Amino acid sequence: MHNVVIIGSGPAGLTAAIYAARANLSPLLIEGWQSGGQLTTTTDVENYPGFANGIMGPELMKNMRAQAERFGTEFLIGDVTSVALETRPFAIAIDGERTVHAKTLIIATGASAIPIGLKNEARLTGHGVSTCATCDGFFFKGKELLVVGGGDSAIEEAIFLTKFATRVSVVHRRDKLRASKIVQDRAMHNEKIAFIWNSVVEDILGTDVVTGARLKNVVTGKLTDLPCAGIFIAIGHRPNTALFAGRLEMDEAGYIQTRDGAATNIPGVFAAGDVQDSTYRQAITAAGSGCMAAIDAERFLETTGHNL
Repeated sequence: MHNVVIIGSGPAGLTAAIYAARANLSPLLIEGWQSGGQLTTTTDVENYPGFANGIMGPELMKNMRAQAERFGTEFLIGDVTSVALETRPFAIAIDGERTVHAKTLIIATGASAIPIGLKNEARLTGHGVSTCATCDGFFFKGKELLVVGGGDSAIEEAIFLTKFATRVSVVHRRDKLRASKIVQDRAMHNEKIAFIWNSVVEDILGTDVVTGARLKNVVTGKLTDLPCAGIFIAIGHRPNTALFAGRLEMDEAGYIQTRDGAATNIPGVFAAGDVQDSTYRQAITAAGSGCMAAIDAERFLETTGHNL
């Protein structure tokens, strides 16, 4: 039996663990098989307070985990396969083999990259198709690459890939970027980056590895084959909430709806980070909501007298 169980090991989950541990609640954090969340696939993090010169995403998450561990957080590696929320204590099954029980539950499962949905995309993932520039950029030294998307993530990935590629083409379905102005300016002034406007990827070319992309201009309908060795997809994310469908209130996109802080529609269940935030989706806002969730869980336990 645990006072607090946290599902997720990104900024929201680890911040919740730090606060819960400092409140002597001895939290258990289930971190999954890929610890650290989306920031482990991010390069320089320049907008997280306290790091004047920026910090690498994986390093930031490593520091957060060490801080949570220092205050007594227990970590469990594995994937949550089912959750019973009908009655307290809540039952959480890990890998279908082990079950833990929680007086309160904090959901910080984050969000996952959205694929384009092409047949060859899945087949060539790991063979030229990627959603993580920091993971795979090194393997494309001296190659021409393509990035799909127009937001901060896409443009930051394009900038990072110029460290290895001879040329990076950014394909965007509109005629202007959604990325923040400072990120846009960096990309526009990078001689290795080119922009292909009003276009989408119609197909990914290659038998065993990526050899190019078939692009369609959404204005003219014209198809063009662009040779490249790698395609990095950064068109958005969807919340990892399938486990809780039909039990927790969500919006149309599947984000958990919270009220009065981090509370969900089930007493004792709280949500933090990108799993409930479709607007800001920043490391600092995720961490802030993780703090809120831990404080809300602590107050819930106080008002119920830790009784079930």
